[in-house]
Amino acid sequence: MPLHTFRPRFAEPRLVEALVDSPVVLIHGPRQCGKTTLARMVGDTRGYAYFSFDDDVARAAAERDPLGFVADLPSKVILDEVQRVPELFTAIKIRVDRERTPGRFLLTGSANVLLVPKLADSLAGRMAILRLFPLAQSELDGHASGFLTTLFTGRFKTRRFERLGVELAERITAGGYPAALVRATARRRTAWYRDYVETMVQRDVRDLARIASLDILPRLLALAASQSARLLNITDLAGPFQLSRPTIRDYVTLLERVFLLEELQPWHSNRLSRMVKTPKLHLSDTGVAAALLGMDADTLAADRDVLGQLLETFIYQELRRQASWQEDDVRFHHFRDKDGYEVDMVLERGARHVAGIEVKAAATVTVADFRGLRKLAAAAGTRFTAGVVLYDGEASVSFGEGLYAIPVRALWEMQ
Repeated sequence: MPLHTFRPRFAEPRLVEALVDSPVVLIHGPRQCGKTTLARMVGDTRGYAYFSFDDDVARAAAERDPLGFVADLPSKVILDEVQRVPELFTAIKIRVDRERTPGRFLLTGSANVLLVPKLADSLAGRMAILRLFPLAQSELDGHASGFLTTLFTGRFKTRRFERLGVELAERITAGGYPAALVRATARRRTAWYRDYVETMVQRDVRDLARIASLDILPRLLALAASQSARLLNITDLAGPFQLSRPTIRDYVTLLERVFLLEELQPWHSNRLSRMVKTPKLHLSDTGVAAALLGMDADTLAADRDVLGQLLETFIYQELRRQASWQEDDVRFHHFRDKDGYEVDMVLERGARHVAGIEVKAAATVTVADFRGLRKLAAAAGTRFTAGVVLYDGEASVSFGEGLYAIPVRALWEMQ
């Protein structure tokens, strides 16, 4: 599924909107996901100058005199990979407090500033933050999906979709990074993903923390890939390494900061007791996960256990990507209790709407597959809008009030 042409990013309207009323706008997300392309596409038509801190000269100048560097900048500027000069955040704050002009600074960063409180706090109230992900399937197909809107209205229609079949494993292993998708073969995409992880460790992780044995991180990430969509277990992750559990915990947080790992927190309700409070672990992109596991589409399709795990991560990431350009904030959780009831993803929109997603790597759905969703519906009460089992089938059908079996393809083809 090569990507031959530039694909519009559906987050662009959110970026343009933020530039109208915020002095500082930060686009953050993993390297190579398209941050610079989006910033320059929007900024070049609006008269923004561009500086990258991957350039050694620009970085050295900013590090030597942050206040002077910011004072000498043009009236509208893109500062690319700003996490490489964290001293700039304070200098930008001082400048903004003197002259609060909307759209003054457009920043990009490959580290999550929300996990670095000192950086986030320095521009609190002055900076809008836009999370950019690798390409969503709906962006690859060229039209925004209506799936999330329908999920929160609870009005799925009975209809048919074309079954994905072998294409499902192909989409999972292809991932969403533009530079990987232009590679002509699956083998070349896998090579790109492996090089990408190595580059991230050697450059961005080294910038963020002093670690004696950087070679541990790719191995840890590969182990995490084998546990994607499972409950986070630091003891299991620490097992192969001669390192303490707190050290491995710190390394996991570090991999989160550069957007290679994500933790999906548990959902809570006062109506339920005996709930499991452990987060789930997800790789940030299934192309990266498949490459680390040494799997192509054929080997993934043949391994039903790993296919089920990566399909859940694939759907979670697709929904996260679609949620990033919605007007309303959508929060993600998972649900599991000690009696064995579970829901792979719980989505909340505001304070009034709760929906559940269960993932099944099969072409059929039974009443038993809605067991956890019924428990969630009872706990959410009137806030519950819909419970969906996403499966690799053809028919979108109802399984009772607010419960539906929906083909995976509907995620990006539903209007």
